[in-house]
Amino acid sequence: MEIGLVGLGKMGANMRERLRAKGHTVVGYDTNPEVSDAASLSELTQRLASPRVVWVMVPAGPPTKSVIRQLSDLLGEGDVVVDGGNSRWTDDLHNAELLATKGIGFVDCGVSGGVWGRTNGYALMCGGRAEHVAKVQPAFDALKPEGEFGFVHAGKVGAGHFAKMVHNGIEYGLMQAYAEGYELLEATDIVDNVTDVFRSWREGTVIRSWLLDLLVAALEEDDGLATIKGYAEDSGEGRWTVEAAIENAVPMPAISAALFARFASRQDDSPAMKAIAAMRNQFGGHAVHPDATAVRPDTEAP
Repeated sequence: MEIGLVGLGKMGANMRERLRAKGHTVVGYDTNPEVSDAASLSELTQRLASPRVVWVMVPAGPPTKSVIRQLSDLLGEGDVVVDGGNSRWTDDLHNAELLATKGIGFVDCGVSGGVWGRTNGYALMCGGRAEHVAKVQPAFDALKPEGEFGFVHAGKVGAGHFAKMVHNGIEYGLMQAYAEGYELLEATDIVDNVTDVFRSWREGTVIRSWLLDLLVAALEEDDGLATIKGYAEDSGEGRWTVEAAIENAVPMPAISAALFARFASRQDDSPAMKAIAAMRNQFGGHAVHPDATAVRPDTEAP
């Protein structure tokens, strides 16, 4: 099939190469002319035969909305737009409505696989009408991993990104559990080689996973993770998962705790922990650890 691909960053560029390796024709567009096949979105759409399929792989939020608005003016009846970024599922409803006014189909697709996807394939979770998904199916088949699993038509518009949101929420919880186990093992002198312990878990245990494999790889490259700062971003899906849990009265303690742990990672000196230390000192006379760099409000800095 022919397909347009907008956004040729780490994911998009590798997806373009995997699609081409599977025999598909890909016209890519990126704001970086050094990696772009077309000089503009307009040129990209003109180079595709109808019915056209354009896959968008740009940052979620305003960038995705802007590209889809432009495509709504460049595409026409029978064409399909795929949003393969990490958009919030509620955005899908608005994008689908906008495109529908021009007779353009819309498919939302959560994509997982990261930088390894080009070789291993991408897990794909899509939402949309069956006839729109069918037009994109050859690309889905090329991008997914070999074998039975790795692709799902999860439901109506929004279902793909909702499924990917929950997937990423689970990812938060899994990573947090591995990280806490790692810290406890490192905190004692009982275990001689923590990396060897994690490596041994890769076979035969109920906690073996690709994330465990990746943690072992990181420990083998950097024993003790000495070169990495303990700071973790959250890309949005974790927050959206917790918000959806609240809206639907679904208890989600593990994923919520993992999200809040990422917030704690961004504090060099936690204000909350300062307050706890102060209260413990007040009610029980428990010792506090003074900050030698701080200046009391009734004194002047030297």
